[in-house]
Amino acid sequence: MKRTVLYTFVLLAVAACGNKEKDFDATGTFETTEVTVSAKATGELKTFLIVEGQELEEDQVMGNIDITQLKLKKDELSANDTQLAANSSQLSANQRANSSHQLDQEKQAAVICQQIANMERERQRYSELVADGAVPRQKLDEVNYQISVLQKQLAATEDQISSTNRGLEEQNAGLAEQRKGLDAQRQGNAARQAELDDQIANALVKSPINGTVLEKYVEQGEYVTVGKPLFKVADMKNIVLRAYVTSEQLAGIKLGQKVTVMSDYGGGKGKSYEGQVVWISSRSEFTPKNIQTSDERADMVYAVKIAVKNDGFLKMGMYGKVKF
Repeated sequence: MKRTVLYTFVLLAVAACGNKEKDFDATGTFETTEVTVSAKATGELKTFLIVEGQELEEDQVMGNIDITQLKLKKDELSANDTQLAANSSQLSANQRANSSHQLDQEKQAAVICQQIANMERERQRYSELVADGAVPRQKLDEVNYQISVLQKQLAATEDQISSTNRGLEEQNAGLAEQRKGLDAQRQGNAARQAELDDQIANALVKSPINGTVLEKYVEQGEYVTVGKPLFKVADMKNIVLRAYVTSEQLAGIKLGQKVTVMSDYGGGKGKSYEGQVVWISSRSEFTPKNIQTSDERADMVYAVKIAVKNDGFLKMGMYGKVKF
C-alpha cells in the first residue's frame, strides 16, 4: 500500500514538472549598431586618443592625421588668390580711368557747343546792329571768325572722341578678356580651396555616433592610408535582442508591442527589462543553433528585433529571452 502511494506521488510530481510552463516565449542574443571608423586621409597619425571601453559622443574629435602639406598648399593658394584680387582691382582701376578720360572729352565738347551757341546769339545781335548801322561790319566778322574757330575745335574734339572711343572699346574688350581669365582662375582657386578644406577636415578622426569603443586597430605615430580601419565603436545604450519565433507565434506579435526581455547570465541569474518590438522579418529561416522556441519541433522561424534600454549590464552576444 505504501509503495503504491509513493509511486502515485512520483508520477504526479513528474507530470507537474512536465506541465510547468516556460518563463519565456522565445530566445536570442543581444546585438547593437557597430561602426568601424576608417581613415579618410593618408599620412602619419599625429594624435590618437582612443582607448578601448571609452565612451564617445557623436562628432567628438579623437585624433588627427598630419596635414602639413595640405596647409602649405592652402597658404600657396591663398597667396595666389591675393595676387589675382590685386590684378582684378587694377583692371577695374584701368576701366575707371578710361571711362573718366572719355567723360572729360565729352564735357569738353559740351563746353565748346555751349560757346558756339553763345557766339551764334552774338552774331544774330551784331547782324541786327550792323543792319541798323549801329556798329561797324568788322565786329560781325570777328564774331563769325570766333564761331569758325570754335566749330573747328568742336570738330577736332569730336574726332578725338571718336578715336578715343574706338581705342577704349578695344582696351575694354581686352580688359574684359583679362577679367574673364582672372575670374576663371579665382573660381578654380575657390574650388581647390574647398577641396583642401575638405581634405583638412577629413584629417580629423571623429566618432560617427554616440557609443563605446570596442576595438582599437592602430596606434599614434603609425602611417595610415585612406580606408584603413582605425577603431570600432558601438551604441551600447540602445541595444536590441534578436529573437526567433514560430509562425504560430507570429500572428500575435506586432510592431511597437511592449514585451518583457530577460538577460541570461547563466546559472539562473539574469535581469528583466521592458522592450519594444521594432522589426519583424518578412521571411522565415532555419532555426539557428542554441536557440529555443515555444515549439521545439519547428524547423523554420522568423527573426524579430526588440529594442531595450541598456543599463550597462547587457553585452553584445549575450543570451536573452523574451515574454510576449
